[in-house]
Amino acid sequence: MTHDDGYLARYWHPRDDGRIVCDLCPRDCTLSDGQRGLCFVRQNVGGQLRLTTYGRSSGLCIDPIEKKPLSHFHPGTSVLSLGTAGCNLSCKFCQNWDISKSRDMDTLATAATPTAIAAAARRHGCHSVAFTYNDPTIFAEYAIDIADACHQLGIQTVAVTAGYIHAAPRADLYAKIDAANVDLKGFSDRFYRKLTGGQLAPVLETLEYLVHETEVWTEITTLVIPGYNDDDAQLRAQCEWIVERLGADVPVHFSGFHPDFKLLDVPPTPLATLRRARAVAKACGISHVYTGNVHDVDGDTTHCGACGEPVIVRDWYALLDYRLSPDGACPACATPLPGRFSPTPGTFGRKRLQIVV
Repeated sequence: MTHDDGYLARYWHPRDDGRIVCDLCPRDCTLSDGQRGLCFVRQNVGGQLRLTTYGRSSGLCIDPIEKKPLSHFHPGTSVLSLGTAGCNLSCKFCQNWDISKSRDMDTLATAATPTAIAAAARRHGCHSVAFTYNDPTIFAEYAIDIADACHQLGIQTVAVTAGYIHAAPRADLYAKIDAANVDLKGFSDRFYRKLTGGQLAPVLETLEYLVHETEVWTEITTLVIPGYNDDDAQLRAQCEWIVERLGADVPVHFSGFHPDFKLLDVPPTPLATLRRARAVAKACGISHVYTGNVHDVDGDTTHCGACGEPVIVRDWYALLDYRLSPDGACPACATPLPGRFSPTPGTFGRKRLQIVV
């Protein structure tokens, strides 16, 4: 196998007409020889499906875990962030389109074996490795192998994902993941079809699977786009579904949009809109709601879901005050905070470090 052939993918089957079908995600791309799927990185090569980005990583930065965003997963710790190229959705508002829609992978990505990534994370003192920038769904085989290498060194793994994946690969991938932030991009099929080229139902299925059938710590992010998914009715329907189907303790992040990719004519999300979305979520009963991509100390701060005491005060990604007990409970009322917590918080702060594997 040459480098250009790619890595033999795991999720596909042949058709009688000589084409093959990718079984990774609900797109079910049917590919003739030489043809690539919508994600661009899975290709029919001589009647076999190949992952063309296996062993190539982009990004390679060390970030605070709060940037993923994860507010209830070992606060203050550092995470080695990486992606590859391509995506299985076509979001017109993509904030990482230069990676997710790249067609120039050789210049975008650097060679990095799973063991090299895990070793780099340990060398830099990272608590975890995050698959982010583009969706780990489309490089699931690579992500699984990296996760195995990380776990051998005691390093945890994080998936930042749109959740657009079939059941079998989903089970394989998330058996190797410790925490996930799932982008719930809107709460209507019309929104998904018009702005992402996908469907809502598979994302909801992934959320229910993660919360109820795995040990993966799960948080949700919605990028709030003015005029598209910022109305109270859609926000309320989304939050009511979360409380009913996932539970009130799943943290929700409302992040600010900035004009990018194919939505350059849409203004940035006002802080007031994010605060309104947060208020809607709290009124629906969600215990932990955050604002993102804006400066909002109250929206960054974690409060006890029982008594309202501020237990982790943040300014952007920096911890200003950390009041949880060593076992992760509120100091005022002793109620455990849902999440994954170390006896002491991390001290990485809000910096970002570029690294070489």
